[in-house]
Amino acid sequence: MTLAGYDTCMRSTTRLIHILKLPYHYSLALLGAVIFGFPSRQLTVIAVTGTKGKSSVVELVGAILEEAGFKTASASTIHFKIGDKLERNLHKMTMPGRFFLQRFLRQAVRAGCTHAVIEMTSEGARQFRHKFVSLNALIFTNLSPEHIESHGSYEKYRDAKLSLARALQKSPKKNKILVVNGDDKEAEKFLNAFGGSKAVFSKQDAKNPVVTSEGVSFTWTSNVQVNSKLPGEFNLCNILAAVTYAKAAGIPMQKIKSGIEKVKSIRGRAERISLEVESSKFQGSQPDFSVIVDYAHTADSLQKLYATYAGKYRICVLGNTGGGRDKWKRPVMGEIAEKYCDEIILTNEDPYDEDPEQILREMSVGIKHKIPHIILDRRAAIREALQKANESSPHFSPNAANPNHQHDCVVLITGKGTDPYIMGPHGSREPWDDATVVREELAKILASQNP
Repeated sequence: MTLAGYDTCMRSTTRLIHILKLPYHYSLALLGAVIFGFPSRQLTVIAVTGTKGKSSVVELVGAILEEAGFKTASASTIHFKIGDKLERNLHKMTMPGRFFLQRFLRQAVRAGCTHAVIEMTSEGARQFRHKFVSLNALIFTNLSPEHIESHGSYEKYRDAKLSLARALQKSPKKNKILVVNGDDKEAEKFLNAFGGSKAVFSKQDAKNPVVTSEGVSFTWTSNVQVNSKLPGEFNLCNILAAVTYAKAAGIPMQKIKSGIEKVKSIRGRAERISLEVESSKFQGSQPDFSVIVDYAHTADSLQKLYATYAGKYRICVLGNTGGGRDKWKRPVMGEIAEKYCDEIILTNEDPYDEDPEQILREMSVGIKHKIPHIILDRRAAIREALQKANESSPHFSPNAANPNHQHDCVVLITGKGTDPYIMGPHGSREPWDDATVVREELAKILASQNP
């Protein structure tokens, strides 16, 4: 058999396997709904989809609903929450299978929740994990190329997201709402996929916006002034998505405002890491530089994060999306790092069965005029970045005495966010949390300077 013939055979086999899996996944979705008694029928279910911002919008919508007096459940890449109980998402997937979502919704009903906010992905939609979840609303954040190898093309990736809008159309719930980012190029397709009530948001809705690395503020409808501690233009868009849904759902303006403003940070999403000092000897000490942990793993999200910290000396720690996927963007991520970062440290993320050194070499192709530091060990890479920042800001200071202190240096650690593992060959996994590692390494620096 020729090489071309072998490739054709393998593609045909892959398609056949995918086709055979469809009834399997559909059957699991139906069986899960039956076993757990179709719990979504007893809840107001808000789904959030898109490429970026999904988890943040889930957190923001949940905060608004709770401020309005509702007991909520939420499921996202970050965690699973039922009322006040939080469980970190350790599944390495946003929408776990094997009846997980139906079981989760049943537990929410039993706990007395009235609303569930659920992050929904294209991969989950492909495997019918959204089936038999009766939706009341869908929020579409944005769309950019991702998971291209997995889906086969950008168009198929987009269509998987669109299937969620069609699921909203078919939902038996009354007074359904579709919320769409009108600034996105795919907005019209989402709007056309649903025939019910629609609400469109745009950055133009934010009057007199002030967007910084410390937070965002703007005037919204009815002259409501919103002041958020969440940084960057991307969070402005996330906030607009959440408040647009809340307004369409009839939540009072002041509850919307106070709900947003109560969210001071979101785990693994442009999260500023502070040093948790146990010893009273070091109480109140913090580094003279900022450390930010973020999930950014697409070119667009990486660029927007870096741009948020313009004017600061940026030390960037990044790898790339897991081995075997979205290889096309590796040099692009390198280009973006070169454009925005003063120092670049390339490191491991989730190589799976690929050679991690090869992944970083492919990223380095996009870096033409700077010399990146290549440190495969992610902890060592983070330690190096922190040490470099400490050298440029060579002492720790009690920020509590000056909460508005502006840091000139920032360490930006991207790609993992709240991911619980570094995935290696043959399904191996190393328990991981970027924020925890940062705190551990900062504490070592503090101890070395205060013997």
